[in-house]
Amino acid sequence: MSKVAVIMGSTSDLPVMQEAVDILKGFDIPVDVDIVSAHRTPEKLFEFGRNAHTQGYSVIIAGAGGAAHLPGMVAALSPLPVIGVPVKSSNSIDGWDSVLSILQMPGGVPVATVALNGAKNAGILAAQIIGSADKCVRDKIEVYKQGLKEKVNKGAEEVKKSK
Repeated sequence: MSKVAVIMGSTSDLPVMQEAVDILKGFDIPVDVDIVSAHRTPEKLFEFGRNAHTQGYSVIIAGAGGAAHLPGMVAALSPLPVIGVPVKSSNSIDGWDSVLSILQMPGGVPVATVALNGAKNAGILAAQIIGSADKCVRDKIEVYKQGLKEKVNKGAEEVKKSK
């Protein structure tokens, strides 16, 4: 079974990144969570980035605020797909610094970037990547998306009834 690493720059990112963990667990995808700071623990970053593919991971979700170097540095070191989650932090410029830092990667070092604080979508995207080769996961994603459709249709019916 493929597993996903969810890493973040500090514990203050955990409330946002927990949404990725929760969605992955909902799809029964094994997930490991760790703090890997690009600036405060660079040795750990290099160790993780260089070896994640040998640890059974298929996808890495990396959340970071402020300068947000973590996703890009991991992508530079790892052959695995990296999904970056820009986190609006206390030292952030409305989150734009994080968004642009993760989004504007140089050619050859891609990072799939989700919306500001969009860890839930990062978890779904990681599941879809795994689901491209794992029918069991893909089936769960199809059920999930059908549930989204049903929720919207139910809401539309309730709106119509209230008018």
